[in-house]
Amino acid sequence: MSAELWGVIGIILLIVFIVLRLWIGVAMGLVGLIGLWGIRGLDQAYAVAGSTPFYSLNTYVMTVLPMFALMGMFIAESDIGRDLFRACRAWIGSFRGGLSSATIVAAAFLGAITGSAMVGVVIMSKVALPEMKRYGYRNDFAAATVAAGGPLSIIIPPSLAFITYGVIAEVNIGSLFISGIIPGVLMAIVFVIIISIASLRNPALAPASEKVSLDVKMKSLVGVLPVLVLFLLVLGGIYLGFFSITESGAIGAVGALAISLVSRQMNRKKFVLAIKETVLTVGLMFTLFIGTYIFISLITYSKIPMRLADLITSINAPYPVMCLAIAVLYLILGMFIPEIPMMMLTVPILFPVLMAMGFDPIWFGLFIVLMMALGAVTPPIGMIVFIMSGFSKVPVPQLFKAVIPFIIGDIIVIILVCVFPQLATWLPSTMRYG
Repeated sequence: MSAELWGVIGIILLIVFIVLRLWIGVAMGLVGLIGLWGIRGLDQAYAVAGSTPFYSLNTYVMTVLPMFALMGMFIAESDIGRDLFRACRAWIGSFRGGLSSATIVAAAFLGAITGSAMVGVVIMSKVALPEMKRYGYRNDFAAATVAAGGPLSIIIPPSLAFITYGVIAEVNIGSLFISGIIPGVLMAIVFVIIISIASLRNPALAPASEKVSLDVKMKSLVGVLPVLVLFLLVLGGIYLGFFSITESGAIGAVGALAISLVSRQMNRKKFVLAIKETVLTVGLMFTLFIGTYIFISLITYSKIPMRLADLITSINAPYPVMCLAIAVLYLILGMFIPEIPMMMLTVPILFPVLMAMGFDPIWFGLFIVLMMALGAVTPPIGMIVFIMSGFSKVPVPQLFKAVIPFIIGDIIVIILVCVFPQLATWLPSTMRYG
């Protein structure tokens, strides 16, 4: 068989394995090994599978993953999420729908220090959901708010999704982080507007809560001020070129631990748990990367990206059509494949094609992460919705229906990023590199 046919068989086999719920790292490594065996022979397949992951992962930049993962785990094991929500509630919670808006804003800030949608959803479901229920918010609307706010964590830096894309595509992770700031803030603003409109049209969804004095508002900032300073230090250091991306991750991890210790929110049990969760997360991600790089070797030897690039270039489709085609592709894949496996599958194939067509690698990375955020709440997979259904006891179909306005908000932001790619590329273009 030709190399191209082996590549096509490998892609189909990988999709089958993913649908069958085979562990994605193992599936990609196994498919890559089989395909390389067919193209290059067994000895060459073993040689590539044994050397490529090591040389790809044995780099200084890979240390960024455990650093930011550890930072997120320290935050997750503390009460910082609760303090963030209380501060946001004090400042904007008295308006109609204010608790929902406070949940979105708190989730955005939480995303800026954890980088994980799951962590954000778990924390906000424990902190914000009971408060909204106590003030008479309709259960499905309250749960939908928390579900919508969770994916902000993978858009607003630091983000494990950006790290994953940066490692696979070999794109500067610091630039990817900075690219998520404007779209992430824009998405939070769009969600707050959606909440305001929904609560004004149907006051039963989200009643107003009592007003809070200025003194209480100022006091609420005391608990979150160190976290905001840490966030500005980490991202500001990256943006201004004071720190490398790995150094900023280390500063973030040490800073998060220091804040937790000083505020007496960290004990020995929580510390050990944070370390264990970090080791498990990093181990899982490295296994994914190893499988991905073996699969990338198969895709490279099969020459599928080059053939696909030639085909798409010959069609000469305009930029809007290409954006729509990519978005539709990710929407369809997102119906059957979870977000991280979807990135692992598509980036090795699409990245060289789109770069040959002149697409910006930073823009493409942000676009994929935005599509991941959309897929996290879109049926039928919508993993965040299933998790929130368990926390809130709202049936999954009802919760998917309640999330629809926020899905529309996601789509609005994605369209804006496609129409105005500078939303993704302008801020990284102004960075200083140390």
